[in-house]
Amino acid sequence: MRHRYFTLDVFTDRVFGGNPLAVFPDAREIPAAQMQRAARELNLSETVFVRPPETAEGTRRLRIFTPGVELPFAGHPTVGTAILLAMLGEVPLEGRLVFEEGVGPVPVTIRGRGGKPDFAQLSAAMLPESRPAPARGEIAALLGLSADEVGAEGYEAEAVSCGVPFLITPLRDLDALGRARVDPSVWQRLLADAWAPHVYVFTPETGSAADFRARMFAPAMGIVEDPATGGAASAFAGYLATRGASTDGTLRWTVEQGIEMGRPSTLFLEADKSGGAVTAIRVGGSAVLVGEGWMEIPEE
Repeated sequence: MRHRYFTLDVFTDRVFGGNPLAVFPDAREIPAAQMQRAARELNLSETVFVRPPETAEGTRRLRIFTPGVELPFAGHPTVGTAILLAMLGEVPLEGRLVFEEGVGPVPVTIRGRGGKPDFAQLSAAMLPESRPAPARGEIAALLGLSADEVGAEGYEAEAVSCGVPFLITPLRDLDALGRARVDPSVWQRLLADAWAPHVYVFTPETGSAADFRARMFAPAMGIVEDPATGGAASAFAGYLATRGASTDGTLRWTVEQGIEMGRPSTLFLEADKSGGAVTAIRVGGSAVLVGEGWMEIPEE
């Protein structure tokens, strides 16, 4: 049976930037057993299958797949799907949606401009939780760097999750960030069975207006490197909020990612704090439509 899908670039305002995404906006007739195969066929960072909601509060139910695994939550599929559905007129151009994902309900706010959806912002369904990171020397070996290149003033490595766990690792400068590579043998020994097997590296040195530059490596997801990672950005916002101002209010950061891959991306992060505790995490950005097509998916 033939099923229509669209491709978008997410966390960018121009084609061939950001993170590619495929979305099947009506996946009611696609067998669940075939979703992983379809995602592997498209071989993008993530593919989304949109189904009717299962609760009265939900707008749609999303199932999100990398080429290798199904994810309980991911940021760029959430943002991109919201913008696509608004482009197709299936949801309002402005307002609030609720996507049912594996982590639970994920609220999304859409903003339009000039009669088109311009920006979408998700609210993480889960507040950040954390675990200790491996030793600095082990992380350095994992990334092919020296130990003195791991770390930045005021930051240290920590495993953090807002639904998907990442080993968040500060690096000394842009040079170290650019040279970082995951050694598969070290990853297998150190992180393959860890709580946070995905590696998110960042530096406060950017050379631009952004607050941070980041990269993300996810061998466990079948992704060598990801150009823009909303799930990791959610965790990163939680990580930053615990190191930021202790006063209540909303903290904001801009993160650039994908530069080293030739797919520049911009992610806008927010964290609310009350009584010194993180009470909400939000990640937003833009997306552009790239193409559409049809896929023949067997019923079994």
